[in-house]
Amino acid sequence: MDRVNATIPSAPDDDPARAAFAALRTPEGEHLLAELRDHDPAEELAAATRLRRTHPAELVSAALGQARLRQRAVAKFGAEDAYRMFFTPNGVEQATRTSVAAHRAARFAGLGVRSVADLCCGIGGDAIALARAGISVLAVDRDPLTAEVARANAAALGLEELIEVRCADVTEIDTAPYDAVFVDPARRGGRGRVFDPEAYSPPLSWAVAAALKAPRAALKIAPGIPHEAIGPEAEAEWISDGGDVKEAVLWYGEGVAPGAFRATLLPSGAALTAPAPLPAPPVGPVGRYLYEPDGAVIRAHLVADIVERCGGRLVDETIAYVTSDEPYSSPYVAGYEITDRLPFNMKRLKALLREREIGVLTVKKRGSAVEPEELRRRMKLSGPHSATVFLTRVAGAPTMLIGRPLG
Repeated sequence: MDRVNATIPSAPDDDPARAAFAALRTPEGEHLLAELRDHDPAEELAAATRLRRTHPAELVSAALGQARLRQRAVAKFGAEDAYRMFFTPNGVEQATRTSVAAHRAARFAGLGVRSVADLCCGIGGDAIALARAGISVLAVDRDPLTAEVARANAAALGLEELIEVRCADVTEIDTAPYDAVFVDPARRGGRGRVFDPEAYSPPLSWAVAAALKAPRAALKIAPGIPHEAIGPEAEAEWISDGGDVKEAVLWYGEGVAPGAFRATLLPSGAALTAPAPLPAPPVGPVGRYLYEPDGAVIRAHLVADIVERCGGRLVDETIAYVTSDEPYSSPYVAGYEITDRLPFNMKRLKALLREREIGVLTVKKRGSAVEPEELRRRMKLSGPHSATVFLTRVAGAPTMLIGRPLG
């Protein structure tokens, strides 16, 4: 391409970031992004030098940055969507994983929702999932660049007829015409992650007030939110994907269960729901079997429900490991058969592993300061067999439990 004819479009108010983004949407920018799809970040300097011979330096810099963001986004959006979409650094970090967004959209659709006001839409991840579920969306973000990116993503995925993007302050949006409201407050500030719900932008109290005015609503919050910050009007849902807890959602309105806590496991969609709070589970000695509840179950404080279902007990009142004398199978736990229980002692553990020719050791811990990698390094493993060791507390005492996964 002839560099003489290549220009960087200007943006309103001479915003360099918006100008760079506008350049990426030109034919030249699209050509560069396509060329960089399989770009190796380790070769970035060489690529930049080569590309600047035929393209403006500003455009090359913007394209390389966008290529990096797309590569990061593949984990959340999948390659097919990620390489067609556009991202900002904060947008990639804060966007909802596609599997989680699709689950939420399906739940909205199941509640009969046909239109949603998506407030604090970011780069549009949730709006895309809602539109793909057949729901029309007003997607709102107050940052001009972010709103432009969301609009571009709707167009790139062929969803512009279902997604209207508006750059505005969400507190000024009239949500009355919509069946439901979804709010995803910003949980990062200039100093990193924000833990106080009232320091969200907008604050959680404003989001709750907006939710209570709507027929149905969902608020995306951090999984670590204190349970006392959850009002009795909400059904609280914790969602894990592949065993990793991704987010929590507060649901309001028709069709939800106020006061209930719910753990949802993806990709299966299995959901465990119970009224909160549950009574404290019993504590007792380690039995033949040990169960590690999914993180969503733990966050939702539903471990007591697992204890009741398996007829077991906790190994310690402060530790979320469940034990029983009979085997128990459930999608909400990983089960293990325990072969050995030892007081915490590295030398004894090393001797036992060597005696059993353990070459592959899975280390799990709760209530222990020992780092798994450090333990594996000190064990100097060798042998054809495998085992799992749990570093934990049993009745308050540091303990090692050794076992193997149930089939």
